[in-house]
Amino acid sequence: MTEEEAVGGVKALIFDFDGTLLDTETPEYHAWQQIYREHGVSLTLAEWLEGVGTWYAFDPYADLARKLGRPLDRAAIQARLKALHHDVLLEMDLRDGVAHLLQEARRRGLKLAVASSSSHAWVDAHLERYGLLALFDVVKCRDDVPPGRSKPHPDLYLAALDALGVSAGQAIAFEDSLNGVRAGKSADCSVIGLTTSHSAAHLVQAGADWGYASFEEIAAHLLRDAQRNDGGSKTL
Repeated sequence: MTEEEAVGGVKALIFDFDGTLLDTETPEYHAWQQIYREHGVSLTLAEWLEGVGTWYAFDPYADLARKLGRPLDRAAIQARLKALHHDVLLEMDLRDGVAHLLQEARRRGLKLAVASSSSHAWVDAHLERYGLLALFDVVKCRDDVPPGRSKPHPDLYLAALDALGVSAGQAIAFEDSLNGVRAGKSADCSVIGLTTSHSAAHLVQAGADWGYASFEEIAAHLLRDAQRNDGGSKTL
């Protein structure tokens, strides 16, 4: 299926949050790598990728304790993680092209949603901070689905589709992780994979319909000026 065929009847765009709208995952991975090194062990990229886009597949606290063979002071680890990670997040910009894509999609009458395995407390606060919360018709987070049913399960996407009042065939999902792509595809959505420094190959393996390096590339391909109504292919 070509992009034009897929987006011809699109009515909604559904976005993952962490790593997709805001690249929270790269600095978090680097922060955890530093914490592991400070304890004399290592965290591999393959291990980290098990948990990207979901909430329960990989627990770095439990993994670090297992590798050390002793219990950890979780509060101390959390404080160290915050020191390494939180301040970096506050200085981060949205991924390039995010604001333009959202504003243009809204201008063209598309419905917008977020489907995130993070909590509402995390997602809503960041969306508000960047002035994006009002752009979204629906925000679905792990709080909105049963425990253990966040990504890679389809529940978050199914909940977003239901709240938007559109079918899976009328929506395009945007994801940066293997677990997220699996969730979108399990919900029967077309999925655009946004590659990062650590996920390109995994998105292909997970079955993303298309892959892009940035929202700017997506805008260039999918947000072209609408075709005149002469029977030509439709675009967003």
